[in-house]
Amino acid sequence: MSSIALSTQRPRVLADAVPASILADAVLVVGAAALVGALAQISIPLGFTPVPITGQTLGVLLAGAALGWRRAGAAMGLYVVAGVLGVPWFANHSSGVPMATFGYLLGFVAASGALGWLASRGADRTVTRAVASMVVGEVVIYAIAVPWLAVSLHVSLATALSLGFTPFLLGDLIKATLAGVALPASWRLVDRTTSR
Repeated sequence: MSSIALSTQRPRVLADAVPASILADAVLVVGAAALVGALAQISIPLGFTPVPITGQTLGVLLAGAALGWRRAGAAMGLYVVAGVLGVPWFANHSSGVPMATFGYLLGFVAASGALGWLASRGADRTVTRAVASMVVGEVVIYAIAVPWLAVSLHVSLATALSLGFTPFLLGDLIKATLAGVALPASWRLVDRTTSR
């Protein structure tokens, strides 16, 4: 009786619309890590900071909200660990421990978990709530990345903000908006598909 109730429950996050199995979870986790790795290759170096403009933040936002906190945390953990161990999927096909920007990678793990948690509570169902949750994800990333940048470069927090936050603010707001529109649209598609 309880298994029937579970199977008819509405998905809590988008990934829950996929039939549950260990294989499905593994594919989602590896796929999300690969998506972030692919988006990291959209990279524009800036001459005044070691932090490039990349597309990977968009992947973190989408994966975090779509997978839920456990799978998203696992996906970003895989992305970071595999990259540190030699998979060349950090920005510009790099790998290893990028000291100045490693805080962003740690922020990705934390942000994906936060976004997954928010999504499981319905924050990804409307554009307004989804965009707000994506902004929260961005704040989590920068809350870890900017202090790490300050320490690794031996600069003040104000200088780290000007090197690692201010130049990316507009682009990250655009990414948050794109992800915030994509998630509710994906839910509408899932709802249409499951109501047939």
